[in-house]
Amino acid sequence: MNDTKSSMKPVKKVVIAGGGTAGWMAAAALTKLLGKNIDVTLVESDAIPTVGVGEATIPTLHIFHQLLGIKEQDFMAATNATFKMGISFENWRDVKQDYIHSFGFLGQDCWAAGFQHFWLKGHQRGIVSEIGDYVPEHLAAREGRFAVLANQQLNHAYHLDAGLYAKYLRNIAEQHGINRIEGKIDNVNLSKQNGFIESLTLDSGKIVEGDLFLDCTGFRGLLIENALHTGFDDWSHMLPCDSAIAVQTETVGKPVPYTRSIAHDAGWQWRIPLQNRTGNGLVFCSKYMTDDEAIAKLRENLVGKLLNEPRVIKFKTGTRRKHWNKNCIAVGLSSGFIEPLESTSIHLFQRAIVRLMQMFPSKGINQADIEEFNAQTKFEHDNIKDFIILHYHLTEREDTPFWRYCKTMEIPDSLQHRMDLFKQSGRVFKRAEELFGETSWVQVMLGQGLMPEQYHPIVDQMDDAELDNFLTHIKSSVKKKVAAWPDHYDFLKHYCKTSV
Repeated sequence: MNDTKSSMKPVKKVVIAGGGTAGWMAAAALTKLLGKNIDVTLVESDAIPTVGVGEATIPTLHIFHQLLGIKEQDFMAATNATFKMGISFENWRDVKQDYIHSFGFLGQDCWAAGFQHFWLKGHQRGIVSEIGDYVPEHLAAREGRFAVLANQQLNHAYHLDAGLYAKYLRNIAEQHGINRIEGKIDNVNLSKQNGFIESLTLDSGKIVEGDLFLDCTGFRGLLIENALHTGFDDWSHMLPCDSAIAVQTETVGKPVPYTRSIAHDAGWQWRIPLQNRTGNGLVFCSKYMTDDEAIAKLRENLVGKLLNEPRVIKFKTGTRRKHWNKNCIAVGLSSGFIEPLESTSIHLFQRAIVRLMQMFPSKGINQADIEEFNAQTKFEHDNIKDFIILHYHLTEREDTPFWRYCKTMEIPDSLQHRMDLFKQSGRVFKRAEELFGETSWVQVMLGQGLMPEQYHPIVDQMDDAELDNFLTHIKSSVKKKVAAWPDHYDFLKHYCKTSV
């Protein structure tokens, strides 16, 4: 076959190269939802450690769990999980200036304008409090409250143990017939006719053949890059952090229902509370901080006894030029890396898997599917990239060389447009395919210090008394709703006490 772009050979055998969160998410989904029509094999080596520090998620994980019929209480108990309603950004706008980016929806919109326009006029009149008082999840995060109620909007996410999550998904995959093969991949064998992957040769000499291959080999990208030379778009000039230190500590005090992101001189520190331990890490740029300095800084800011030794993880922010190349699809860190500031990694794993299942090439691989898959993935990555860059660039910090660089660095035109639009008119528009909605952009831009110069004129249809009553009613409703929720930790003990 001379066609290097497509193969009309039916796809019956899917090979997943690598385990970890990405590999086992793919294995669980494919075996349970498509397993009657395909054979799925996963190849992994116990000798190769996974990155496994991604312990925070966003609410879109509910979609994946619903597809797989995963019960929230069982999953949370098995993965030492807690609830997450947002991220606390500390020292990002400036030193000792903090805000929360919460999940949920902001106030009450009208047909012409988002709630922020009503809040902006109220701010000018001095009749509003902080924007988060008009979002139930924001207030609940600050007050340490949470509840799961009937017919509740699923505006919460999780803090979880990534290793236990992979184990949980592996059990699902094994129940649905996954063929797991232990071994290291020694070689990726390509067809001489069309350059497609024909098989993997393992260190034992065993050959694993397949029609479609998922590269879940992490940063190494053994299939998508080492074998197929797909190429990589480097984003490190806009997302300059390239290193992380990860460590676990004993829990001290009640776990809060939000992630902490604490900016420091050359990056930021995460603090993620699980039920019976805390995940910690320091993300930094090696141009401005050495590994030893980062480890020392992290140790200085830990709370609780160390449960393991800090380990250094090196990464490069960016994305593959193609996420589907020939008969190989990159899933997980092999597809690229947008640093974990907004907990989007597992979401991107999930999106690649669901998109594959929606476009599954059962009759054969064709170029139109490949191009559509790659176009959708690129749009999604670019949108998330802009949102992460926003946190670094839109800052008042000038106290260190790192923050001075971030404040003055070149940014994408698409992000500059969003910032200009919000500053000049208070407007935020979300395309259907974008991950982050209006509430997210508004909270982060206001939190980072960008105040719009005007609000929508429809707000002036209300006089000051009507506006005051409108804003007070929303704030009171939020307060009343959250006051009825129990303490987050008490709810965890009742709802999903960990079994590990």
